[in-house]
Amino acid sequence: MVDESRDVSETEQLFIVVRYFLNGSIYERFLRFKSSKMLDAASLYSYGKERLSRCRILVENGIDKHDIPDEKKSQELGDQFTEIYIKKSENVTLLLDLMEEFEFKVRWPAVRLLTGLLIHRPKEVQECVLISPMGVSRLMDLLSDSREVIRNDALLLLSHLTKANANIQKIVAFENAFDRLLDIIVDEGCSDGGVVVEDCLVVLLHLLKNNSSNQNFFKEGSYIQRLSPFFNYHQEGQGAEESGGDGSSSQQGWSAQKVSNIFHMLQVVRSLVSPSSPLNVTSSCQKAMNQSGLLEQLANILMASGVPADILTETINTVAEVIRGHHNNQEYFASVNAPSSPPRPAIVVLLMSMVNEKQPFVLRCAVLYCFQCFLYKNELGQAQIIQTLLPTSADITSVTAGQLLCGGLFSADPLSNWFAAVALSHALVDNPTQKEQLLRVQLATSVGNPPVSLMRQCTAILQQGGKLQTRLGLLMLMSTWLANCTLAVTHFLNIPTNIPYLTSQVSLAEGDEHEDLVQSLCAFLLGICIEFNDDSVPSFTRDSLCQLLVKRVGLDTFVDKLVAIPKQECYSQAAQKPQLKYKHPSEVFFDYEFCRLFKSLEVAAGGGQGDSKSPSPELDQTKKELDDLRKQHEELQLELNSLKDEQAQQSVAAESATIPSAPPLPVDREADAAAQAELTALKEKVASLQTEIASLQEQNKSLQQEKATSEEELQTIRKEQEDLLVMLTEQDSRISKLKERLKEHGEEVSSFF
Repeated sequence: MVDESRDVSETEQLFIVVRYFLNGSIYERFLRFKSSKMLDAASLYSYGKERLSRCRILVENGIDKHDIPDEKKSQELGDQFTEIYIKKSENVTLLLDLMEEFEFKVRWPAVRLLTGLLIHRPKEVQECVLISPMGVSRLMDLLSDSREVIRNDALLLLSHLTKANANIQKIVAFENAFDRLLDIIVDEGCSDGGVVVEDCLVVLLHLLKNNSSNQNFFKEGSYIQRLSPFFNYHQEGQGAEESGGDGSSSQQGWSAQKVSNIFHMLQVVRSLVSPSSPLNVTSSCQKAMNQSGLLEQLANILMASGVPADILTETINTVAEVIRGHHNNQEYFASVNAPSSPPRPAIVVLLMSMVNEKQPFVLRCAVLYCFQCFLYKNELGQAQIIQTLLPTSADITSVTAGQLLCGGLFSADPLSNWFAAVALSHALVDNPTQKEQLLRVQLATSVGNPPVSLMRQCTAILQQGGKLQTRLGLLMLMSTWLANCTLAVTHFLNIPTNIPYLTSQVSLAEGDEHEDLVQSLCAFLLGICIEFNDDSVPSFTRDSLCQLLVKRVGLDTFVDKLVAIPKQECYSQAAQKPQLKYKHPSEVFFDYEFCRLFKSLEVAAGGGQGDSKSPSPELDQTKKELDDLRKQHEELQLELNSLKDEQAQQSVAAESATIPSAPPLPVDREADAAAQAELTALKEKVASLQTEIASLQEQNKSLQQEKATSEEELQTIRKEQEDLLVMLTEQDSRISKLKERLKEHGEEVSSFF
């Protein structure tokens, strides 16, 4: 058996190996071979080396390219070999056993073979490693191997082993992986190191991303403090720039590998403070990053010159998540100044890039994300931004954040309009005080003309038409501004052209997909004007707006426009995560916070209709009858009280009357008897009406319950429909793959399907 496949082609070797595996376990064969007393250690190593080398070649390369030049078929043969090999988990255990052998020609092929198996069948091989006794521990010991080839290949193995498997990630972390990986990174030169540093960072990223247990362990083990030296490069770069004059020597230090290393380390930092992680873990990591000086180093990179665009963009995103929702970190970032003359706040420098259309698109998105994170749950920061927009008696010579936002809001670049509008809206999120303060902002439109309010200027630009992104940005800003702020709604309604513009947009026939977005946002803004209307504007009270909506737009059309927003793919994409993940400027439509606002107010803005196109007629009729009965009850109650007062007066007059006035008594008694009879009749009528009211209330309650039940059933049916569509798609994909495989094997597809 040892020499059976020595002088044949790679293709023939594959089938020989497959035949061996089908006839019995390679693990059993190896044990029998190993237990033979006729063999010495040298023969054992020779056998193990030869078998492992052949298996490794088959897994990594599939077959010899001279036999079958098709790379796809080569990959498929590698998949087939892996599938056969891992049918028995003992075969994977064999590899783990062989890794304990120090002999290079045995250990190294075993590492390469297991890596190849993981590439072809990651989930299955991961399960085999998990059930193997001390399987993960044996692999971790490879990082201590003095031979760099084995250690480096072990890093590649771990990067595949730890991918998307939380159980293995936890075991690897508790096998002292963080210490070992960080030690290797330091030994290899941190950011100036080679590809080995990148491999270590990939493993670190797999261990920490979406794994709150490992994130907490990393923080509690004080490993965050060990990340700071990785970013010390900027001091050397700045020194070189100062000595070189033009910064060319600094630029020369940015090799492609260094860029990749720093990029991966930034991703490691972001994995610890991701908004999707548990709040307690994120908050503790943010605190540690500030205390360890890591946030300061990241801010220095942010303000340094000569930083490659990719690194600068990722650094901005990293700083954004380090400060997001953490008050102390937000305060520190507000105090950071750029090394310019005169010094400018970092926020101002970033906003200058955001509203500059010549800057890279992804960089502008990153700046907006950083600005959003700075204002997230930061009322002081929101107030500071709005303050830069308000009139002041002080002589301001430097550029402010407010000036930049206004400049971007009214520039000729539609993307700058969108960025500025969204940025300004984040200064208003969940902050009614600043919404009212923003009403004070006055703009000087031209020399000699009186200033106009910011709201009036925004609505004027909106009504002029313009580019899609300009209108969407302004509509999102106005929606955020007016939501939960009756004073802002009053100011909006006092501009006489606003409501006619909104109703005309909502009543338009459906246009292209993008115009539908504008019409839907106009419907949402109109709904906000109704919901938060305090009736202080006589011409546009809540009732009059409702009547106008029904007459000019139609309730069905209005609700259709509203429910169309969540169905848009761009809405679903924006609603997933706070960070903007747009790849191209043409994809920019919605913002995460606006999606959150829409979701919270969708029902209220739609008059409580939700997904239904019209209210229940029976429910409306019942409500109307109930209101009429209540009014009738109040009128009868007033009449009853009046009769009681009249009866009391007559009683007093009768008691005070003298004897000569006795003859009129029969008349008074008759009137009293008539009043008593009428009072009794009224009481009976009131009791009857109260009974009828109670009955109608029960009927109303029953209808409400039926409506809620129907809505729940509708949601359940929709979810089941979505699940079925997903299953059908997966089934179609599987059928297509099976058809392809059957065709490749020469089978008739029609006989099976």
